[in-house]
Amino acid sequence: MRRISRNKAIKWIQLVGRLPVWLLGRVVYTLHNFLDRRVPQTTRERLRIIVFRTDTREGLLFDTVLFVLIVASVIVVILETVAHFHDRFWWFFFVLEWVFTIIFTLEYLLRLYVARYPVRYATSFFGLVDLLSIMPTYLSLFYSGPQHLLVIRILRLLRVFRVFKLGHFVNEGGVVVNALRASRAKIFVFLSFVLLVSVVIGAMLYMVEGGHNPAFSSMPKGIYWAIVTLTTVGYGDITPVTPLGQFLAAAVMILGYGIIAVPTGIVTAEISSRVMNLKEFKFQRCPSCGTSEHYRTARYCHHCGHLLSTNDNLSA
Repeated sequence: MRRISRNKAIKWIQLVGRLPVWLLGRVVYTLHNFLDRRVPQTTRERLRIIVFRTDTREGLLFDTVLFVLIVASVIVVILETVAHFHDRFWWFFFVLEWVFTIIFTLEYLLRLYVARYPVRYATSFFGLVDLLSIMPTYLSLFYSGPQHLLVIRILRLLRVFRVFKLGHFVNEGGVVVNALRASRAKIFVFLSFVLLVSVVIGAMLYMVEGGHNPAFSSMPKGIYWAIVTLTTVGYGDITPVTPLGQFLAAAVMILGYGIIAVPTGIVTAEISSRVMNLKEFKFQRCPSCGTSEHYRTARYCHHCGHLLSTNDNLSA
């Protein structure tokens, strides 16, 4: 049999991975062109302002009603998992589930139609969340159980930042995310050290307690105890009984308090340094290269020179 080269195999894997996104893009493009011939351009522009912006009364009302529906649908999904409610009102939950799904399906199709770049919206984070929030109901026609995944609709509530003009919280969140990203190397080294210490301590407790305590019946049990104790969780399902084992346990408990402070200090130091620069920098992602930090007065990306969008809502 002819062997396939490694590069060709990787190319085929990448092609198969892009196939769902390509199919979604083709479907969106076809549907968009189909509707575009039947609705006047002025009506479409009006709908885009209502759907993707909140600076009009109609847009604010649209998003507010949408939030109420999302919260109600999530509550229905949660209550449906309670046996008492499900046994008595299963038919009511069934009807509500389909009502919400039909409403969100129409809303998703509306967003695809009015979006200036429908494929970009369909493959964006919110576009995928909107699609995944309606798919489980349709999949439940063929399989049992997927409808419980409808709780993913709660992610759609992230649009509250746009509705209630909470954009400054996005900037603050960007500071935390960038601080975590800058600290990832230090955190990785720290977690590697904790894992190494847990293995050593678990092996020691297994050697000390193994012949006297049936709870430490293997080295993985000892490592499990070390991780639980070192992180100060302390389930109490495994405890040492020998004097030496209890002495080591006390030392691990004290060590746990010191270990907790390390990642906190790392991240806090990064956040502090970035907060000092908040007056000079802003968090705004470049639509071209993805660079997220720019000077507050910048209109163009300092990395690639692309124009920074002044209204991210209209880029959908």
